[in-house]
Amino acid sequence: MRKILKFSVIVMVIMSLALISYAAETGDAGTRAGGNRRGTGMNMGMGRGTGMGLGGTRGQQQSGPTEEEIKKMEEAMPTKAVVEPAKPRKLLVIDILGQGAFPHTSIPYWNKALQIMGEKTGAFTAVVSSDINMFSAENLAQFDAVCLNNSVSLPLSPTNTPELCKALMDFVKGGKGIMAIHAGTDAFYTGANVWPEASEMLGGKFSGHPWTAGRNQWAVKIDEPDHPLMAPFQGKGFKLVDEIYRTEPPLYSRDKQLVLMSLDMSDETTKGVRGQKPTDIDTGISWIKNWEKGRVFYCSLGHEHAVTWTAPILEHYLRGIQFALGDLKADATPKPLKK
Repeated sequence: MRKILKFSVIVMVIMSLALISYAAETGDAGTRAGGNRRGTGMNMGMGRGTGMGLGGTRGQQQSGPTEEEIKKMEEAMPTKAVVEPAKPRKLLVIDILGQGAFPHTSIPYWNKALQIMGEKTGAFTAVVSSDINMFSAENLAQFDAVCLNNSVSLPLSPTNTPELCKALMDFVKGGKGIMAIHAGTDAFYTGANVWPEASEMLGGKFSGHPWTAGRNQWAVKIDEPDHPLMAPFQGKGFKLVDEIYRTEPPLYSRDKQLVLMSLDMSDETTKGVRGQKPTDIDTGISWIKNWEKGRVFYCSLGHEHAVTWTAPILEHYLRGIQFALGDLKADATPKPLKK
């Protein structure tokens, strides 16, 4: 009897160890599949049909760029400012999500990319913060522009945080700048906090993305080839793998902002995506506008990690940031859509 009992205990121990080993292996496999799928960002010619930013978004386990990816950012980054800053500039990069908001895994990538960009070019110093109180008038006074880094559902509204809302709106209207990356247009209208004036300021909000980040490359056309913010593209459209936001009236309107590039609907793959609306025929990707004395810059590109090491797009962001900071002078007069 004792021998049988002893044998049973040994069998149970062996089975337990096997289960632990299996769980560890499958857990690691899940991490590898969801968290370590690396993009292969391509820095190629910009002619139509050429691919840029080919790479997949990592799973939620991935907390930020690897050393290899940081090296790619550094190699693709512009080496100097487009124009010499009039004075030392500071960019407040907001890394805040509202309750229940979708956490884009590209957020830490853009935080790092903007820090590298500022250090390498000398155009600005990027200060990353997840403190909502940075929107107080006292704190904003030390900055020249604010960057909303995929800041979905910011906990700001005239009802719940009137002083912070007033401070940010005064900041921009008084002559400073604001910019948003990809889901930054989701900041002011989702969740428990709604701020219509701020959404109007940015010129758009999320209402879907039929052009998802998969293996398809979406075609982009350059609407303003001679504009200083568009110089990196040399007047040529391009294709890339990314998630493109729908831009829907009435917030989005070429009567309100200068659209610099948009989806190229002459491309069959881009035009033929499922789930489109009639208004999708004009889908803006990047634009600028004046907001009283202040400046607004938005670019939809940046869902995929590989965008943060795609040289022409990084150069475009640098120019947009320097516009928002007030150093790169550029015409932001809206141009209605030509029929």
